[in-house]
Amino acid sequence: MELLRCRLAATAASGPAIGTTVSCLPMAAGDVLDRGDPGTSLQLVMATYKVTVATGDMVEAGTNNSISITLVGSYGESRQTTISFLFLPGKVGMGIGTKGTRGAPSLLVYLVAPQAICPFPQKPFPPLQEKSLSVHCGQDLGPIVLIRLHKWRLFLEDAWFCKDVRVTAPNGTLYRFPCYQWLEGVTTVEVREGSGKKLVDDKLQILKEHRHRELAARQEAYRWKNFAQGWPRCLNVDSIFELDSNIQFSRIRANNFTGFLIFQGASHFLSGFLLRRSSWNSLDEMRTIFSRTQGRDIVTIALVPEYVAKHWQEDDFFGSQFLNGNNPIIIHRCTTLPLKFPVTPEMVAGSLGGGTDLGKELQEGRIFIVDYKVLEDIPTDTIYGRQQYIAAPLCLLHQGTDGLLRPIAIQVGVSHSKSCYEEGGNGSIPPCDLPQLSQTPGPHSPIFLPSDDEWDWLLAKTWVRNADFYSHQLLTHLLRTHLFGEVFAIATLRHLPTCHPLFKLLMPHFHFTLHINTLARTVLINQGGLIDKTLENMVWSLAPSALPNHGWPFSQGSGVTYEGLLLVVERGLEQVTYTSLCLPDDIRHRGMSHVPNYHYRDDGMSLWEAIESFVTGIVTFYYDGDAAVSGDTELQAWVMDIFTNGFLGRTSSGIPSSLQTVVELIKFLTMVMFTCSAQHAAVNNGQYDLGAFVPNAPSSMRHPPPSKKGRAFLQHFLDTIPEVATTANILVALILLSSQLKDRVSLAPQSPCAPSNSSVGLGNCKRCPQGWMSPPLVSPSLGDTHHCSTPTRVPENPQIAPRGSRVPDAVSLQRLLGQYPEEWFTEAEPRRLIRAFQGRLEEIRDRIEERNHLAELRYNYLNPLETENSISI
Repeated sequence: MELLRCRLAATAASGPAIGTTVSCLPMAAGDVLDRGDPGTSLQLVMATYKVTVATGDMVEAGTNNSISITLVGSYGESRQTTISFLFLPGKVGMGIGTKGTRGAPSLLVYLVAPQAICPFPQKPFPPLQEKSLSVHCGQDLGPIVLIRLHKWRLFLEDAWFCKDVRVTAPNGTLYRFPCYQWLEGVTTVEVREGSGKKLVDDKLQILKEHRHRELAARQEAYRWKNFAQGWPRCLNVDSIFELDSNIQFSRIRANNFTGFLIFQGASHFLSGFLLRRSSWNSLDEMRTIFSRTQGRDIVTIALVPEYVAKHWQEDDFFGSQFLNGNNPIIIHRCTTLPLKFPVTPEMVAGSLGGGTDLGKELQEGRIFIVDYKVLEDIPTDTIYGRQQYIAAPLCLLHQGTDGLLRPIAIQVGVSHSKSCYEEGGNGSIPPCDLPQLSQTPGPHSPIFLPSDDEWDWLLAKTWVRNADFYSHQLLTHLLRTHLFGEVFAIATLRHLPTCHPLFKLLMPHFHFTLHINTLARTVLINQGGLIDKTLENMVWSLAPSALPNHGWPFSQGSGVTYEGLLLVVERGLEQVTYTSLCLPDDIRHRGMSHVPNYHYRDDGMSLWEAIESFVTGIVTFYYDGDAAVSGDTELQAWVMDIFTNGFLGRTSSGIPSSLQTVVELIKFLTMVMFTCSAQHAAVNNGQYDLGAFVPNAPSSMRHPPPSKKGRAFLQHFLDTIPEVATTANILVALILLSSQLKDRVSLAPQSPCAPSNSSVGLGNCKRCPQGWMSPPLVSPSLGDTHHCSTPTRVPENPQIAPRGSRVPDAVSLQRLLGQYPEEWFTEAEPRRLIRAFQGRLEEIRDRIEERNHLAELRYNYLNPLETENSISI
């Protein structure tokens, strides 16, 4: 047995000071070490540490560069020990492009078939690879508190993704070091032992210094900038190419995102839709675009877009979308009619039924209102040289004795004394000035009623749906999930070190958020982006090699100008309150606690309570009282950063600038996690379902609102909603935004119900429909979690699975709510809490699927199986 001669900077009795290098030199067994004190010596017994280093399971995670490790204990540190010069060569899978551009591939796409999304053969990954070694030291280093991973190269760069490191001490103690990051270039990365530690918990100076260095580096890397006046601040980068590798899309997700967009655009181009700048010939013709949509087929009891196409004219369906559509947070109970909406009892008497009147219904809480004031006087754009229009309608709804909501009065609103349409007369660009659309009542702003002519009433409802499109896309979706999610993510990176328990809790809910938001600012909501200009710009920015001819006739999509977009979001932020972000408070504030058939509320409350319970367990494990919360300076800096840069320091919002109690912390964390998971799923996942049939959610209107009744007819309606090319353009975006794009693959079957004739050997599942099977979802070290659901067809291309599709065998995976593939928590109690959280989500899923089983139109957007853990699309 070889011993090591180690010269120490401190006495053997006290142990070396932290940070002291233990220089290990070969010596014979039985040799003695001079302690440095006259007449003293010490015989050493070698301390051997067993180290296991694991690489990640994503594309090209391995490396052929040199990797070495240093162990840092409370008494000293080891020498740098080489792990391997050919470390974990995991370069198989679906990589496209060069390594080091994981989130921004150079993609060659063949515009002929769905397989063009990934033109290279799909190879499954090998099992997760690990490397074991021994590190020998002349004495026990004490508790291992830190490791250093060193990456070095002589010539070619080959980045490496480290999953984690496990160190077993001579006494058998296991130390776990979660890493989950890329090492690029010649670098040294320090990784803390995985126990969650607040600042006050760190006693060793080296750990305090490490904490300080980590946050200083993060605050330099993740800086704030202003995107637009009155908007939440955002990450100070100009493109996805400037993002740190650890927050970029994985290679698979980037390829899927780009390839899917290009393929959908190409399919519509080749089908002729993107070439047609004329109106649709009929309402029935609009349905033909569904059959041209590849990769986003949804098989439910009733195919959702087809269901919408059949029922969109019905008042029952119109009313239901305010409860269970894409924008379920805008409706309020109405107790007093606003002066700007002069609905009289006589107007609505026929819609209320016998034995009641408007006053009684208002008093008993059965009247509801939707107000799009935020859109008043928003500047509009042109599409193909034709002026577009935006209104700010008011809509009054009544809850009937059957519990259903139906519209009973709509004021579209236009204050101009003479309608431009009246002067133009033939659908051409009118010669008068553009109308200043407002909510001011008057003779030229009629109140439309269900008793009016069929096309007058239908057109009025369509104006409401157009306003809802903007309200949903810019406020409910963009502002209240994406922009706030980015604020939460940046503040977390800037103020919570990796070892902080709240960093471990929150980071899974920010996965890919900074990438998708940077992409949106670059190609979607920027000046010249999809909303402002063309889909071509978006495709060109993502993959210039896919568009050899930059003159492709991609159509424009939205009727709002870039300045109008900025103004709507600015107004929206001014109206945001803490109450409106906390679901239980918001439901009470809007008076929606007892409305029947409000599935968004019911499913959302179930998820809120599950998240809150999980958060409560985590917080009470790490914080023993209110003083621990108020005294956590990193936590207080985090909250203040959110208040200052996310909500612009507006105290009237009610957003806290500090957290003083455990209860306050639990509520705030629940709000953050709910916003970044369930709330985003609720307002994102149904965009294609409810928007594919364009009259139900028109992105632009080509005629001004009617100033008189009796002027609408079918052709006028077709000439008002978006033309064919604009419809196709918007549909491509909606398909992409509501699709499930995967970001990694696995050999093992993961959550799916799979057909019983699958070649995968799966057991029968009592919760799956007859003829379907389901394996458990295995979360390492956390146990098995069942995840089966109502089956749909297995798609031909598993990389872009329709929502609800279950794909067996080597398939890409998503990160759903409750799944934590990165095991940041190493203590037993947080891991137990995760298992309990997953079990509660299973119960919620079962209840939702039981309700959906016989539903004509199921509400599945808050099914945990459809709810991603973060805002990543």
